[in-house]
Amino acid sequence: MPAGHLVIDIGTSSLRACVVTAQATLQHERREALLPTTPFNGAVEFDAEKMADVALRLATEVLTAHGPVDSVGITCQRASTVLWDVHSGLPVGPGIGWQDIRTAGMCLMWNAQGINLAPNQSATKLAFLLDIYDPTRDRAKAGDLLFGTVDTWIAWKLSGGSIHVTDASNAAVTGLGDIHPIDGVRWSESRCEALGIPMELLPRIVDSSGSVGPLRRLIGTPELSGIAGDQQSSLLGQGCITPGIAKMTFGTGGMLDMALDTAPPAEARRNSSGTIPIIAWRIGGTTTWGVEGIMLSAGTCVEWLRDDLGLIASASESGTVAASCSDTGGVVFVPALLGIATPLWDYGARGTLLGITRGTSRPEIVRAVLEGIAHRGADLVAAAQADSTATIHSLRVDGGMSRNAVFVQALANSTGLPVEVSPVLEATALGAGFLAGLATGTWDSLEAVGRTWVPHERVEPLWSDAERSSARTRWMEALRRAGEWLPDLSALDF
Repeated sequence: MPAGHLVIDIGTSSLRACVVTAQATLQHERREALLPTTPFNGAVEFDAEKMADVALRLATEVLTAHGPVDSVGITCQRASTVLWDVHSGLPVGPGIGWQDIRTAGMCLMWNAQGINLAPNQSATKLAFLLDIYDPTRDRAKAGDLLFGTVDTWIAWKLSGGSIHVTDASNAAVTGLGDIHPIDGVRWSESRCEALGIPMELLPRIVDSSGSVGPLRRLIGTPELSGIAGDQQSSLLGQGCITPGIAKMTFGTGGMLDMALDTAPPAEARRNSSGTIPIIAWRIGGTTTWGVEGIMLSAGTCVEWLRDDLGLIASASESGTVAASCSDTGGVVFVPALLGIATPLWDYGARGTLLGITRGTSRPEIVRAVLEGIAHRGADLVAAAQADSTATIHSLRVDGGMSRNAVFVQALANSTGLPVEVSPVLEATALGAGFLAGLATGTWDSLEAVGRTWVPHERVEPLWSDAERSSARTRWMEALRRAGEWLPDLSALDF
């Protein structure tokens, strides 16, 4: 059996394992739902020990079916936080998910003191856990406790406790690092001291691609050689290795990412047009920076049509229903069910339907929802171009909505860009496999990885420039009307 690279992909709501082959295909995929819990409003928690058990079981199933692999890549939800006991190997409390906002007040307090933090980062989540489980910090200082994001936790468990690392792409979104001109990111002693986080807790920051160590609990003891956050993995998985080629992932929310160059940003905070600087990857000690735009509501709007309004029976039916009308009849939907992130960062904005008449029916509403999500995609493209000075000439998409023909056409129309659809529904596993394979020689360069890209389909925009300009002008007015609906939330700024 030809060798390949085992990938363990830990998402927010599921975990999967598979093998990425030298032909950039996926084999022996195993998946299991792993939903977080919400014990109270604003809280998002997960069972880290169960997560590790599922990762081991699925990885074992894949290795049993496939046979030996060359190496292992791990990709994961970013900034979710685990604190565990070194001796028992068990978490001391619940895992705190990246969506958890219980520490928003703590972030506002630190921001007022000049330390820029956001509740979706790891920093205040870790401080919160330490305040409960190690208030004196004695256990942490003695080396009895360790902190990790999900990649760190899974690597530590699968290595039998011998590997305590994270990669630069994950470390950079914890809120615990400082920009470094060579390493990309280094742990910040001043931030950790201010938050009461002993440095002894923190994992070693390694390259996204490179030999890390053996995973002794897996069959054959394969080497861990690739680690990255999920959006960075999807970026690489879609071959977006140079400025001008961006990817968007449309799942529950939407994320635009684009690789830039090795020049670090002036500071690790939001750019003027609402995007966020990220480390795309660090390979051979060289850091490639990128830019990221965020949409809080994408696929969740289709779920709303299905589960709450009952307008469609399944997510896939949204495309069929929308295709039964040629346009929305003037209806515009702003997908701000959870507020608007890039470019406005208005947490108090809310979902809005405008232009409804007596003639508006089910198809027009469904189509307006898909087109509204596409317009938000165009917002992210414009913001990324403004913040990076790079002209985006190609847009690649993955995620559940990437197979919706009406939506993909609407995205091409609203952006004015050709849209290339990923050959796999979720490109995260491919990206993690590429990182692992770059370390072992399956691919000899990022350029070789880029050449693996063969889209499922390419969709060209159909609107003229005048049609696009008119539609975007109307969209901007709808976006304005959706904003600041809840002023107290709109006033929040992280």
